Amino acid sequence: MTIQIDFLDETNELEDMDTELVQALLNFAANKEGIPADSECSVTFVTSERIKEINREYRQKDQPTDVISFAMEEEGEGEVRIVGGEDIPRMLGDIIISVEVARKQATEYDHSFSRELGFLALHGFLHLLGYDHIDKKDEEKMFGRQTALLEEFGLTRS
Repeated sequence: MTIQIDFLDETNELEDMDTELVQALLNFAANKEGIPADSECSVTFVTSERIKEINREYRQKDQPTDVISFAMEEEGEGEVRIVGGEDIPRMLGDIIISVEVARKQATEYDHSFSRELGFLALHGFLHLLGYDHIDKKDEEKMFGRQTALLEEFGLTRS
């Protein structure tokens, strides 16, 4: 069972093995979370400057960050829930990852770039599924699930 993941590498820095890892990890997580196989999401890899622009525009934070997610199924204030369309694929949303920040954090945390890239992709993916870490209880739930999925997938910090 696989979900459709559209990749865009705006940095032209990633290798096929990087996107293959992210694809395998997100499909593994989707399977574990019971996400229908015809679901879709996108993963875009950007520069530190680009993610800073996105962070400023959408989150009013004028600084680079590691990952930002835009969940399609999340209802914003004043938005109406879309009903029907059961025969169309479920669009989960978009994940944007800064390759530059991921490389920096991999060095800071003393683990591989692959591990950091997977961690960030999974973190963003869990946000698309409704997980969050606004309060302590939600943080424990999300980070606990994230750790369990990474370990079961075999993407450890070593």
